[in-house]
Amino acid sequence: MTVVPDMALWTGRIDDAEGQGALRWHQWIKPFAQNQPAGVALVGLACDEGVKRNQGRTGARQGPTALRKALANLAWHGHRPLYDAGDVGCIDSNLEGAQQSYAHHVSELLDQGHLPLGLGGGHEIAFASFSGLADHLRKRTTTPRIGVLNFDAHFDLRHAEQSSSGTPFRQIAEYCQRAEMPFTYGCLGVSQLNNTQALFEQAQRLNVRFRLDREMHSWDVSACETFIDDFLQDVDYLYMTICLDVLPASQAPGVSAPSAHGVDMQIVEHLARYAKASGKLRMADIAELNPGLDIENRTARIGARLLASLID
Repeated sequence: MTVVPDMALWTGRIDDAEGQGALRWHQWIKPFAQNQPAGVALVGLACDEGVKRNQGRTGARQGPTALRKALANLAWHGHRPLYDAGDVGCIDSNLEGAQQSYAHHVSELLDQGHLPLGLGGGHEIAFASFSGLADHLRKRTTTPRIGVLNFDAHFDLRHAEQSSSGTPFRQIAEYCQRAEMPFTYGCLGVSQLNNTQALFEQAQRLNVRFRLDREMHSWDVSACETFIDDFLQDVDYLYMTICLDVLPASQAPGVSAPSAHGVDMQIVEHLARYAKASGKLRMADIAELNPGLDIENRTARIGARLLASLID
């Protein structure tokens, strides 16, 4: 499968007088091609069909473009090669086909030694990302122990006739059951008032580990670190996904379902970095950016910063 990146999106300030130490993302990134040195590969799922099916406000298909624009002018502090591996689009509302194509693209990137960082799009990206990682790992071991760590106000464990942005982690659970793999899912920032009792019961049946948004404060961040430590003890590989609606609406207005409470950006970034420091991270993504609902690009800028925090 060939996905062509739009490198025209990568523009920004140039500080020639300050030399190589003044590079920005748009000056470091290269278009992805086969047989390049292993690095970080950005790959988008330009889709909001899942949000539409989940009765949300559409527009997330523009998320990957907005994230690239927000990343472009950031100062570059990394050392690894950085590639734009393009976007997989959703054609004729075929969400399942888009997820399958995206998973195949991710699996190929992983096969070549890259760290894929996904750009959403609705949270339907999660099932596609996990599928790509699992398909890659299962070429090496039949039952890989993958931990799914989700920063999210919602469990996204819904039962529905069609897949949507509200079903990805139930789909992951079903994938694991079919493949006889353990389903290890942790969700940080859950809003009790935005998940029905049925969803909490589903989470209990599936042994989902979670912390409520009101349990995640700066004065108790050590408890969240302990949550992550305990979670990571049971897995060999980490897939991390950050749904931007985990943040307060004042920080992240550009999402389908803004949070009245949410978890502060500083805590989310700290914990994402903390989980990454385990050395187990193999795939990560940002989901639910809706640029049409954003204010002064706040949400896009936060999404870009969170992605940047995962690169060393």
